[in-house]
Amino acid sequence: MPPDAAARGRGAATVVALTTARRATRSAVLWGALFGWLVFDEARRYYDDFPTDASREDFARSLGTNTALTAVIGPARRLETLGGYVAWRLFGLLIIVGAIWGLLLATRLMRGEEDAGRWELLLAGRTTRRHATGQALAGLAAGLAVLWTLTAGFTLAAGLDPDVDLSVSSSLFYATAATASAAMFLAVGALTSQLGPTRRQATGLAAAVFGVSYLVRMVADSGLGLAWMRWASPLGWVENLRPLTGSQPLALLPVVLAVVAAGGAAMVLAGRRDVGAGLLARPEAARANLRLLGGPAALVVRLERWVALAWIAGLALLALIFGVVAESAAEADIGVEEIEEVVGRLGGRGGGALAWIGYEFLFIAALVAFAAAGQVSALRGEEADGHLDHLLARPVSRARWLAGRVGFGAGVVALIGLATGVGGWMGLASRRSDIGFVEMLQAGVNVAAPALLILGVGTLLYGLAPRLAAPLLYVLVLWSFLVQVVGSSITDNHWVLDTAVLSHVGPVPATSLEWTAVAWLTGLGLAATLAGLAAFQRRDLASA
Repeated sequence: MPPDAAARGRGAATVVALTTARRATRSAVLWGALFGWLVFDEARRYYDDFPTDASREDFARSLGTNTALTAVIGPARRLETLGGYVAWRLFGLLIIVGAIWGLLLATRLMRGEEDAGRWELLLAGRTTRRHATGQALAGLAAGLAVLWTLTAGFTLAAGLDPDVDLSVSSSLFYATAATASAAMFLAVGALTSQLGPTRRQATGLAAAVFGVSYLVRMVADSGLGLAWMRWASPLGWVENLRPLTGSQPLALLPVVLAVVAAGGAAMVLAGRRDVGAGLLARPEAARANLRLLGGPAALVVRLERWVALAWIAGLALLALIFGVVAESAAEADIGVEEIEEVVGRLGGRGGGALAWIGYEFLFIAALVAFAAAGQVSALRGEEADGHLDHLLARPVSRARWLAGRVGFGAGVVALIGLATGVGGWMGLASRRSDIGFVEMLQAGVNVAAPALLILGVGTLLYGLAPRLAAPLLYVLVLWSFLVQVVGSSITDNHWVLDTAVLSHVGPVPATSLEWTAVAWLTGLGLAATLAGLAAFQRRDLASA
């Protein structure tokens, strides 16, 4: 073989891997540095925040038995030690963020590249679909390696401090555990990229796996004697690693098996489908259906109706479960005192089931905010994929299109608020609770208000910097969730707390609905939306 032909063969064998690795590592550098710095900062500040044994024991006593926090971010073990504090303070957050990062990155760099038509060009060369998928997985693995390296490096640097004094093995194992969920959901995203016929559907399938895993893990950690259920959840497997609090390396076995199985399945399935198709697509040709194609507002209903219904039904079901759990936990006196203390810091006055459901609905508020961010991501995807060019080539104005999309998003948020209020009331009513229907409807309004602001801010970001809109919005929601759940337990600095959108609503129905706050959040969201509409009309369309 001539030298130039050999070089071309080697290039065809690695071009997908190198391209994917280059794009994956750019994202991994950002998140790896964030992961590592958070660990470094928390470890170095521990003895400043808790200088005496008495202060550490008081902190462990007040939060170590908080069942609600345990359900949301994982169990607190050995909080009176530096390792236990760092594990509790960050580990639950890192594995959630890592899983979301992994599934979004995998579907974007695999299914997203295929949707954009770039894989057709690559597969026209000297490679096969199966080989190209293997290369893409290698590129994703390079991104994961960067994420792990930065997390491990910062953790090791913190451990070198004489006050921190974490061993090298403990630091490396913590970094491995903190990035294990990212590894699993990179593989899950690669697998769903073969199943879903579009990036959006592939992401939805991966997100469904994450949602079920998280829900099962929450039930396992809810204090109802179901800890064994952690072994039924991929996130539970990561939690069972217990870094810095009695490490369990054997719990890595199901994690490794899951990564290998999902990655291998992705490669096998890639060779059994056509480019641009998904294995879950219907093989037969469907009859033309022209319903909901009479205008941009109707089109968004057609495009987004199933995603919207999934959010509405899923969160209504979650609210129903929370209602049942709240009343049952109150009757059994499971963590009631600790929940009441947390709710009291958030402005609540009720006790028992009122405190439980009020606290749990703050978690639902974060999920509704994620749903609103997803609507912004969807409209950006329509522009990035080039579909918007065809719409605007017709007699459809930019303002009309964007107003229809944002209006649909606001309607989805309102319906989620209504559905969660009704679902929570049904769960409470099934346990003969005294909490009324009107109170739970107000709780639904309360969870919708921050999401309307998120939708408005997202529209503004979309109008100004479309490529950054979705990432920045998801960061804002994650930060708000962290500050709302943990911030009031750590600091009373109102400048920090006010940066979280969710901190501006109370734990309704444990406290009265603040209609003034609802009006301000809604009004600011509307103002941001109008500014975003104006900015969108003055910029060029931006492709992927």
